[in-house]
Amino acid sequence: MAILGPVTDLLVRVHLLLRAAGSTIATAESLTGGRLAVALTDVPGGSESYLGGVVAYATELKQSFLGVDEELVEQHGVVSPECAKAMASGVRAVTGATYGLATTGVAGPGEQEGKPPGTVFVGIAGPGILEAVALELTGTRGQIQERTTREAFQALEAVLRREETPLG
Repeated sequence: MAILGPVTDLLVRVHLLLRAAGSTIATAESLTGGRLAVALTDVPGGSESYLGGVVAYATELKQSFLGVDEELVEQHGVVSPECAKAMASGVRAVTGATYGLATTGVAGPGEQEGKPPGTVFVGIAGPGILEAVALELTGTRGQIQERTTREAFQALEAVLRREETPLG
């Protein structure tokens, strides 16, 4: 895997958890610019669980395509846990996926909405689940994007393991 290298095992685990539950995933990316989609499609058999996604870099696209409420953006900004959750819910609604995974934040080099580079939020939406994980990362723009991608999949794996139910 060219982009994430050593997290191949993590992605395989996520795919196997989704497949075992008969679940699917879709992605809504801003900060990561498509890295989640690349990672999920690099997993052999990934098409069994990954439906697709959108890179919604512009605020207007977050609103028009993913249904992020304009009032939410005005009150909280796009670099917020509220926006991450709305993006995850929106991509889930648009695609019909079981789970939506979203990233938003500041990769740098400058601030956005008064927040410094490394301020990141990962949103996860699923059946009865709507949560955001806040990250405070350091490094270059690329390092922040790569770390966000890894952290997003770790957060998703944790949710999937919580939702896992024993058979019989």
